[in-house]
Amino acid sequence: MSNVDILIYVHPELPADDRARLENTVRTRAGVLGASFDHHAHPHALMVKYDSDATSGTEILLVVRQTDPVATMVGL
Repeated sequence: MSNVDILIYVHPELPADDRARLENTVRTRAGVLGASFDHHAHPHALMVKYDSDATSGTEILLVVRQTDPVATMVGL
């Protein structure tokens, strides 16, 4: 198991209910260990921890882009 953290930026005006659904959707993906927005400091930044042996950052980004087509990924 190889844990990796990535940060995905979504549009700053993405509604809170869409962000909550997005957190839940990403968390249910195989290999994802956790996903959460910092709702106070950076509400547009989704932190995702995942097992790189089970999934990839690109696969996770594709899931996020189903909600926000212009989401971008930043590796950590």
